[in-house]
Order: sequence, then C-alpha cells, then structure tokens
Amino acid sequence: MINKINLFFVTFFGIGYVKFAPGTFASIITSILLFISFHILEISSNIVLIFLFFIFFYSLYAVNSYIKKISNKDPKEIVIDEVIGQSIPIYLYEISHGTSKQFDDALLFYAIIFMLFRLFDIIKPFPVNYFDKKIKNSFGVIFDDICAGLYVVLILVVYMVLK
Repeated sequence: MINKINLFFVTFFGIGYVKFAPGTFASIITSILLFISFHILEISSNIVLIFLFFIFFYSLYAVNSYIKKISNKDPKEIVIDEVIGQSIPIYLYEISHGTSKQFDDALLFYAIIFMLFRLFDIIKPFPVNYFDKKIKNSFGVIFDDICAGLYVVLILVVYMVLK
C-alpha cells in the first residue's frame, strides 16, 4: 500500500506518466496550483511553506523508496522534484518585499519563473549538472531541481536590484 502511495506521490498524481515532457507538465501544474493558492484562495504563505516542507521531506523518502527497486536512478516519471524546484522561486517571489502582488503582475512573473526554471532544468548549468550526474540517490534527484530553482531566484533578484 505504501509503495502505491509513494508512486502516486513521486509521479505527482500520475503526471509523470505523460508521454511528452512530463517535467514540463508537472511544472505548469505546480505553477497553476500555487497561483490559485496565493491569488484566488489567498492561502497564507506560512501554510504554503509548511506544505512545501512536507513535500520536500516526504519526497526524500518516497523517491528513495521508488528508485531502490529500479536500475535508473532518475527516471522521467519522477516529477515531484520539478514540483519542488518550481515552487521555490514562486514562493520566494510571493513573499518578496512583504507586499501583495497584483493579479496581472503575478501572471507575468509566474510565466517568467516557469520558463526560466524549465530552461535551467533542461540546460543544467553547474551545479545542477553535478547533482544530476554524480549523486544517484533521492537527494541528487531532488537537489538538481532545487539548484535550478535557485538559479531562477538569482535571476529575479538581479532583475529586482537593477529595476
């Protein structure tokens, strides 16, 4: 039973089984869910943060449990790492400057964040590529996407400073 729950979780409710670009679909759906959470349901950023921490820590266990049984240590159906990586810059954008974000501005920034995250996740600049190629466990699977998300944060910080 727990193996089925872990599989459901690491594939982000089956999105990992999409034939074409499952990571991109997981990132899009993550962006949509976070946009709804922050701008339509107006869920507290603290509640979202607690939820994201739960996803991160449970992912370490669930991904480890899943890849233990297979030879490929970073299979494409595991997309919970994209959920985590995409969530980092969105969450930090939402809490930046302690101000509420306007609906239209947020839509634009979510689109930019999505595209930048996918870019860094695909081209894998250092250290993203290091974690992707060298660390063959749940930490490596997840942390390369965290690094890609942090690259997006860096780009946004530079933009905000120069603006």
